[in-house]
Amino acid sequence: MSMKQYINERDLFNSISISSVNSFFIGARTVPKGTNFVLINRLHRERLLFLGQEVNSEISNQIVGLMVYLSIEDNTRDLFLFINSPGGWVVSGIAIYDTMQFVPPDVHTICMGLAASMGSFILIGGEITKRLAFPHAWRQ
Repeated sequence: MSMKQYINERDLFNSISISSVNSFFIGARTVPKGTNFVLINRLHRERLLFLGQEVNSEISNQIVGLMVYLSIEDNTRDLFLFINSPGGWVVSGIAIYDTMQFVPPDVHTICMGLAASMGSFILIGGEITKRLAFPHAWRQ
């Protein structure tokens, strides 16, 4: 790729609406009311991602999109995925797991609360030396 092509692609990428890419709700059909986008954007800028519900296609698309976007933005800074999930859909969970293996930054996985079924599978997908479970967390 020539320098001119690189600059043109970079300018095109930078012209995309950052607010739509950086929001927590990538791929969501509607934005929940009362959402504090300033706080959410700040957490994502610090590379903190949260899985706090059952794994389904919507949350999977959001997390995968954020991991890919943040790794493109800076592939040297690690990502942190906090998990509190009762499990969920297999294919959606495997999409998150595969993305964790694919992106260049290491992914720290932190279990807080519950990581059952697909939640525990995603928990073990983190870098082997960068997995953590809080003392009172359930891992099943």
